Amino acid sequence: MVEKIDINRITRDIFIEHKGEPYRVIDYEHVKPGKGQAFVRVKAKNMLTGNVIEITYKSSDTIPLADFEQSFGEYSYSDGDNYYFMNTQTYEMVAIPKDKVAEEAKFLKEGMQVVIFFYQGQPVGIELPKHVELKVVETEPAFKGDTAAGGTKPAKLETGAVVQVPFFVAEGDVVKVDTRTGNYIERVK
Repeated sequence: MVEKIDINRITRDIFIEHKGEPYRVIDYEHVKPGKGQAFVRVKAKNMLTGNVIEITYKSSDTIPLADFEQSFGEYSYSDGDNYYFMNTQTYEMVAIPKDKVAEEAKFLKEGMQVVIFFYQGQPVGIELPKHVELKVVETEPAFKGDTAAGGTKPAKLETGAVVQVPFFVAEGDVVKVDTRTGNYIERVK
């Protein structure tokens, strides 16, 4: 039996089912127009395709929760087609196709702890820590006077991701990056 909740109990990061597919709630907004019935606008990510859509529900609707499970895993390696994670509770290897973790792979580092999402027993994606610390492997050198302007330059990180960093960041520095936005946060000493 599918569990349903009242739309007014919706929160970020819960898993709902819409048209038979699992979605993760990214954001929501309760709207009370001056005229007419109140409604809830939900922004949700399809966990199978990665597409983000907006769904509107009446304030009296109930929505089904998706059959989702989560477990902790540690990233081990990639063979080109799949990314392999060791379940930290059972020590079993979990293979996730590369198209399911394409966005997250930019910041994925060996040994990193992640949350693995399972839909009806099948792995469908991961969630990275909100911030990661990665080494800068390639960037242009800073020139005297650059830092006064307060601009940014591209820097390639050890995982292959390219982020915009301040001019004072040099090759070999370790930087903290927000994995949700891909933005530089700070240089780590």
